[in-house]
Amino acid sequence: MRKCSGVVRTGVAIAALVCSGATFVTAQAGAQSAASPIKLAYIRSQDIFAQAPGRADAEAQFNSFVGTARAQEKTMGDSINVMLGDYAKAEATLAADVKQTRQQAIRDKQAQFQQRQQALEQQVQQKQGELVQPILERINKIINDLRAENGYAMVLDAQANGGSVVAADKNLDITDQVIARLRTMAPGAPVSNAKPAAKPTTGPTAGPSGVTRPKSPSQ
Repeated sequence: MRKCSGVVRTGVAIAALVCSGATFVTAQAGAQSAASPIKLAYIRSQDIFAQAPGRADAEAQFNSFVGTARAQEKTMGDSINVMLGDYAKAEATLAADVKQTRQQAIRDKQAQFQQRQQALEQQVQQKQGELVQPILERINKIINDLRAENGYAMVLDAQANGGSVVAADKNLDITDQVIARLRTMAPGAPVSNAKPAAKPTTGPTAGPSGVTRPKSPSQ
């Protein structure tokens, strides 16, 4: 996950954070029987996340959290600006030792501000993960269930950044199936580790590599 640099300042919506570079890919390890055709499917990850139950609430919570962080930054920044303004007005009349004392106070305040900024950015990243991860886990489970039930060797993401899917048979698109199952799950419901009964298949049935946490934009 890339560092969410400047996220406190920009207040990027959580949907944009998640949908930028989100990768929903489940790959199947193991050898495929030469006599059996390899079954593939693909999804549109951004479309899935956009319709996931709980996404809108997660986005609202994230934007509120970011707004609070930005307000704290502004308060600290305004305080430093007042110190700088007061010093500039009085500098010509200050004794040398007083100047040094006040300059050091300003530097200390600026250092505190930078430390607080970094702490706020870390808190924002943590909050993003707390809100997004449960949704990703539900999506990943559904994709894995569909893969196991239908004997897919691999599920690709047609909307992944840097992806190489140029064209595909729309009959291989299982996006609507994923969304339909998502809608039957309560937003706060825990993800069960129980596996569904898989249809007989000659293909491999080991667990997929799983969905990775989405990357965050650097701006």
